Amino acid sequence: MGSRSSAVTVVIPARYGSSRFPGKPLVMLGGKPMIQHVYERAAACRAVSDVVVATDDERIKQAIERFGGRVMMVAGDYRTGTDRVAAVARMIDAPVFVDLQGDEIPMDPNLLTDLIEPFGESGVEMGTLMRAINETENLQNPAIVKVVTDAVGNALYFSRATIPLVRDDPHRHVVSGLHYIHLGLYIYTKDTLLRFASLPTGRLEEAEKLEQLRALEHGIHIRVWETKHGSLRVDTPEDVPAVADALRRQDAVKGESVAGPVGHGR
Repeated sequence: MGSRSSAVTVVIPARYGSSRFPGKPLVMLGGKPMIQHVYERAAACRAVSDVVVATDDERIKQAIERFGGRVMMVAGDYRTGTDRVAAVARMIDAPVFVDLQGDEIPMDPNLLTDLIEPFGESGVEMGTLMRAINETENLQNPAIVKVVTDAVGNALYFSRATIPLVRDDPHRHVVSGLHYIHLGLYIYTKDTLLRFASLPTGRLEEAEKLEQLRALEHGIHIRVWETKHGSLRVDTPEDVPAVADALRRQDAVKGESVAGPVGHGR
């Protein structure tokens, strides 16, 4: 890994208020609040130096402290999670920051490695991840953000719409190697993160409600790398049972691998 990424701080922005799901970071999943699942997976990544939760809510602060996590209170009205991450970056002396959304649970800590290691070797100022879309239902779901890149992997556009649209397919089926989901995490140099936060909200950002479009509108290139590692995302209360079940299944598989073949069958 390149020296530039030798000190990588992961910041997890977490606010209590949410129009669609108030208190989402504290929803219980298998006996732990969701924010703890995200934190522990980030802390388990070998490429990460430090993890901190950025919040403006005392309830979230107390939940983090209960499991021994690091938390910083960042008061004020911030446009997006990335703006909250930038507020933390102004207080921490580190060269590289990862913005990991508090509702994006990595199924494997190496999801973060897939972002951090190529960033350190690339020389770019901002990066993110994509994963192949396998289901047409996900391609057509506006809650799932899609990304299109150029030949070297720079983002051309992010959208809630079906992009790219295959003109000659009236059924809008997913196409392997063409359609990708964008994952809710970013990596920046400190300078780029602070510059991003200083920019005005863009028209595309406002229309799609996607903060990464602010970077594209103002000429900040975003390199996108593909990951094969899965993640779980909670957008609404209706997502909770399926995510909790997926985490239970993962824990069961881990338990079997430690205990060996004796016990419950897979």
